[in-house]
Amino acid sequence: MFSSRKICLVIVAILLAAGGLAGAAEPGSFGYGRVASPAQIAGWDIDVRGEDGAGLPPGKGTVDRGADVYAEQCAACHGTFGEGEGRFPKLVGGVGSLRDERPEPTVGSYWPFAPTLWDYINRAMPMSAPHTLSADDVYALTAYILSLNDLVPNEFVADRNSLPKVKMRNRDNFIWTDPRPDTMAKPCMNNCVNAADVRLSSTAEGRDLTPRTTGPLDTMQSK
Repeated sequence: MFSSRKICLVIVAILLAAGGLAGAAEPGSFGYGRVASPAQIAGWDIDVRGEDGAGLPPGKGTVDRGADVYAEQCAACHGTFGEGEGRFPKLVGGVGSLRDERPEPTVGSYWPFAPTLWDYINRAMPMSAPHTLSADDVYALTAYILSLNDLVPNEFVADRNSLPKVKMRNRDNFIWTDPRPDTMAKPCMNNCVNAADVRLSSTAEGRDLTPRTTGPLDTMQSK
């Protein structure tokens, strides 16, 4: 058994060693690890900006090729024509439904940017084996899904130049700058209200605003 004194000495030795490593490290580092290589950075730097397609890689894909890839990789979950299987999401339809009681937010009805579709497929699909599709096949899938939604013609070729030019139906309904202030409280620099005098004027208690937390979602009502 180690005595508490020996344990303390071991801890001190470890801390001193760590301090020595940190002292010898470059400024701003913790004394361990190494600088990431360009190849390692490129492996993580895969995001694509929706509004202008910045980050899209070289490559291209046709609607016809996308139909083949879709049948092999996507139809089992999303349906033969994007209608969705079981509880898997629909990719097609829902146009004009976003204000309904049960909106259908699909690629055709909700998404604002076509490059975002490429980005999502590239990083997350197919669900069982993400990051296994080539850039060309992701472009082809994107072209096919856009075609299913009547957003591009059948001869459309998706690439880093054509995708940002696709006008999505719901593009203009997104608000990119929130006009509301962060707070409704007015700033006070002098002659401010005494905090001790502040009182609650009302609460949500007894107003039937809290929904039930059990039972089917469709029948949830306030308490």
